[in-house]
Amino acid sequence: MAEHAPLADSPVGILATGLYVPKDEAGNDEVAARAATTPEWIERKTQILTRRWAAPDEAASDLAARAAEDALDRAGIGADRIDYIIVSTGTGDSPQPPTSCLVQNAIDAPNAACFDISVACSGFVYGLELARGLLRSRPGSLALVISSEVYSRFADFTDRRTSVLLGDGAAAAVVGEVPDGYGMLAFDLSSRGDAAHLLRIDAGGSRLPASHKTVDDGDHFVRMDGRAVRDFVMENVPPVVARLAGRADVALADVDHFVPHQPNGVLLHQLSLATGLPRARTHRTVERYANVGSASVPLTLADADQAGHLKDGDLVMLMGFGGGMAVGGCLVRWTTAATSKDRSDAA
Repeated sequence: MAEHAPLADSPVGILATGLYVPKDEAGNDEVAARAATTPEWIERKTQILTRRWAAPDEAASDLAARAAEDALDRAGIGADRIDYIIVSTGTGDSPQPPTSCLVQNAIDAPNAACFDISVACSGFVYGLELARGLLRSRPGSLALVISSEVYSRFADFTDRRTSVLLGDGAAAAVVGEVPDGYGMLAFDLSSRGDAAHLLRIDAGGSRLPASHKTVDDGDHFVRMDGRAVRDFVMENVPPVVARLAGRADVALADVDHFVPHQPNGVLLHQLSLATGLPRARTHRTVERYANVGSASVPLTLADADQAGHLKDGDLVMLMGFGGGMAVGGCLVRWTTAATSKDRSDAA
């Protein structure tokens, strides 16, 4: 058995990314007809052009499994080598069992310990921090961090301001040890429970269990105070950007890529101007995939990675924000040093 370095000397990072979006594409014409608005209004207010909707036989675990398989294939790692599966979702298959256990079975990862987290649109970043802690406590181990959402099942099309924003999709990252100087350099996680009412699904839990009344009242749909959410984002996210750079001891001007949650295109543009990142490229998928909840950050990251935009040594800032309310930021020194063959040979 190979010897492993002490925990503090074992940097942890992203070895590969994967994504999956459903085949069914819903353009603004289709959505506008259901939401009693116009395609022009949707594009003007959100900059979204299209989104994907899961097929009737697809649930969050199905999307997650496909994204996980893509990430594992790109990493050159078998599912049997995964030690932990962390799934972030607010739209899981059911309250029980954990969606992560369904993913484990679907991808045949019998050695993985599995659990779900629910931090809405910040969930992927929170999952990375949890994975880093687990892997540092068990050097040489590997984790899958997956975000998967099927928000089309929770969209109330009588509420045009919210329903037109939502899409379905999943993305995953294989997380493990990386060379010195690379990987996850710093995190900044924060929560504001006093603002929990701003973004929510009221029914389906122990406080308001499912009933004919909750269904009739539309309590199982996503509800959002859009203007208050915008104010929360603009007030709380830029300070996290600054703190995160400070924790990693890097200048804001040194950040190469900004990969934020994709709430809507207008807010995303406003936020990119307010972050104080003068050189960073802000990556966007909102035009193609809309707001995919906790999957937005990893999906946009995987999209940039697979397009070849992330180079070895680049500083990548991930920023999730949304329901909770919560904000989660992570600064990563990107590595392409460990090839699939290297990882296979190390097995």
